[in-house]
Amino acid sequence: MENGQGRLQQVQKDVDEVTVIMLDNLNKASEREGKLMELENRAEELQEKSKVFCKTAGQVKQKKRWENMKWKLIMAGVVVGVIIVIIIIIVAVNLTQ
Repeated sequence: MENGQGRLQQVQKDVDEVTVIMLDNLNKASEREGKLMELENRAEELQEKSKVFCKTAGQVKQKKRWENMKWKLIMAGVVVGVIIVIIIIIVAVNLTQ
C-alpha cells in the first residue's frame, strides 16, 4: 500500500509540474500574441507612412523637374538673346563699312 501511495504522490507531483509548465506556456503565448499585435500595428503604421512618403517624394520630384526646366528655358533665352545681340552688332558693323 505504501508503494501505491508513493507512486500516486509522484504522479500527482508530475501532474502539478506539467500544469505549472502549461500555465507558463499559456502566459508566454498570450504575451507573444500581444507583442505580435503590436508589431502588426506598427507595420501597418509604417506602410501608411511609406505611402505618404512616396506621394510626397513624387510631388517634390515633379516640382524639381519643373524648376530645372524653367532654368533651362531661361538659360536658352539668355543664349539666344546674346546670339541676337552679336548678330545685330555684326550686321551694324558691316552696314557702316
